[in-house]
Amino acid sequence: MDTGYRLDRRTAVPQIVGDHRDFLFVTGLGGTSRDISHLTGDGANLYALGGAMGAALSVGLGLALARPDRRVMVVTGDGELLMGVGTLATIAVMDPPNLSVLCVDNGHYLETGGQLTHTARGTDLEAMARGAGFKATATVDGEAQIDHGRAVLREPAHCSFVLLRVAPTEPPAFRRDMDAAATRLRMKASLA
Repeated sequence: MDTGYRLDRRTAVPQIVGDHRDFLFVTGLGGTSRDISHLTGDGANLYALGGAMGAALSVGLGLALARPDRRVMVVTGDGELLMGVGTLATIAVMDPPNLSVLCVDNGHYLETGGQLTHTARGTDLEAMARGAGFKATATVDGEAQIDHGRAVLREPAHCSFVLLRVAPTEPPAFRRDMDAAATRLRMKASLA
């Protein structure tokens, strides 16, 4: 079965995000936090969660509602999104136009040993986002679709969702700050 997991996350994530200064980021666990930390240098526009699997969507929604003057991007993996999938409905109903969700889907739980997730067995997270009510969605599983995915993430009228299918390889090496309090204070200071 061809699952379409071919893109290299080390190049596809930076390409689809574009200029990281355009967003405040909330990232999920492990891989996605390393993907974005690698771009921002663990900068002030990043709140990387640690030990809170399934919470990235709700934290990102809260930040988007609190700061309607800034674009917010939640970057999460398929495993974490499956754990908090109900939050997609809340986001879609509230429809904050400054909130984008990028799901980096590798079809595996890399943090716990590489077991297959449901997405590798047919679960379609973009279809779930559309079903929840997202008006702007896309699936990117090839180089030719990256520009379209980047445009959807910058949708000005509605919250947006992009599923980025990547090969189950390691994210970029980056030693990020795991101190949640320091991360919160750094982002808070940048927003003051």
